[in-house]
Amino acid sequence: MFFAVTGCSNEDKNLLDKDDPTTIQVWHYYNGAQQEEFNRLVDEFNKTVGKEKGIIVEGSGQGTISDLERNVLDSINGKAGAADIPNIFAAYGDTAYQVDKLGYAVDLNKYFSKDELSKYVDGYLEEGHFSSKDTLKIFPVAKSVELFMLNKTDWEKFANATGASTNDLNTIEGVTKVAEQYYNWTDSLTAAPNDGKAFFGRDAFANYMLVGYRQLATDIFSKKDNKIVLNFEADIAKKLWDNYYVPYISGYFSSSGKFRSDDIKIGNILACVSSSSSVTYFPKEVILNDEESHSIELETFACPKFKDGKDYVVQQGAGMVVLKSEEKEQQAAVEFLKWFTSDKQNIAFSNASGYLPVTKSANDLDKITDEVEVNESVKKTLNTSLKMISDNNMYTSVPFEKGTDARNVLETTMSNLAKQDRETVITNLSNGMNLEQAISQFNNDTYFNQWYTNTKSQLESLIK
Repeated sequence: MFFAVTGCSNEDKNLLDKDDPTTIQVWHYYNGAQQEEFNRLVDEFNKTVGKEKGIIVEGSGQGTISDLERNVLDSINGKAGAADIPNIFAAYGDTAYQVDKLGYAVDLNKYFSKDELSKYVDGYLEEGHFSSKDTLKIFPVAKSVELFMLNKTDWEKFANATGASTNDLNTIEGVTKVAEQYYNWTDSLTAAPNDGKAFFGRDAFANYMLVGYRQLATDIFSKKDNKIVLNFEADIAKKLWDNYYVPYISGYFSSSGKFRSDDIKIGNILACVSSSSSVTYFPKEVILNDEESHSIELETFACPKFKDGKDYVVQQGAGMVVLKSEEKEQQAAVEFLKWFTSDKQNIAFSNASGYLPVTKSANDLDKITDEVEVNESVKKTLNTSLKMISDNNMYTSVPFEKGTDARNVLETTMSNLAKQDRETVITNLSNGMNLEQAISQFNNDTYFNQWYTNTKSQLESLIK
């Protein structure tokens, strides 16, 4: 593919020709059921609207979202061995920002009327206005939120024995309290002391930091006079610390598998905060060992928020960026995106993947269930997700040049430290210490301040 500057005379002219089809490449990071449904819809498009208008779409999975981002930037920068630049790729804000700075992101506003854009959820379009309010450079195709997912079957055993209530799962502080209660209960069932089990784990830890901070104060990263400003105060960071690091080193939280659904599957935890799109991976049984397993039922709840926090929840799911090319290829790309996000197709993709539709009319459970047969787990997920969207402000972080690196700092500094220090705590327990003694070298203001100062310094270095 080559990058051609198109004249104004072509922008309003339909250059597509069914007798001379235009082929476009779409790069994505979908896998499993998501990829299967995306491929099915691409095939349907090619046989119907694509055939009628002269468009052939070729989809290509690029691995993880990180793999995809790297491959796109390698293609744009002409790195040796890189593939040709695609026409469309799935992107989050930070990568779209980099691509736009290189001059390759198409402003999609010229291809959509105001009436067409008014049909999409406003908060989903907002992400695409990162360069200015008058441009649209990320187009929403499928979104997700974070949910609290619970192994209801084993929870009921715990709740019946202790009186624990799901009402406590509405807040982050409540989850911390329940996790301690669960640890103590499971510890009481064993012969060995300090041998309780973890209750909870998190995927996408950076979301906890970003959204938690926003609930309690403001954005960690904000933009002022076209510069990124860091807001990372110690008292707010301490609340984040006290409700993840401390319960983690105490054994109340855990993370061992690649995803927390893996931990639920082997009985290491009962609950997790994960993307609504991960519902298709939630286990149907717990396998304790080669001889012990049992079926479990999923229950979903709104993602817990800080008790006194504002009503913000994360908006996830990469949008699509159209890359500059010949005008007819850009037109073909937009035609596909319009078709893919029309209610029927978008609902079908949502049902198969656990993602949420992006138009206002499609974000209705009755309409979704009228269009397609929805399995019970996906139905629970959609019902909880749609209510969350109506009850909260949708949050997405401000994109900037080193935003991916900054997010990685938030993703790793606390969570990795907690995992590392938990190993020391386990050793301390095995040497005869009680839990309070075992965590004392870590659970103090001096240790927190070391982490806080180091993390803040890393973040500051990335916004200069």
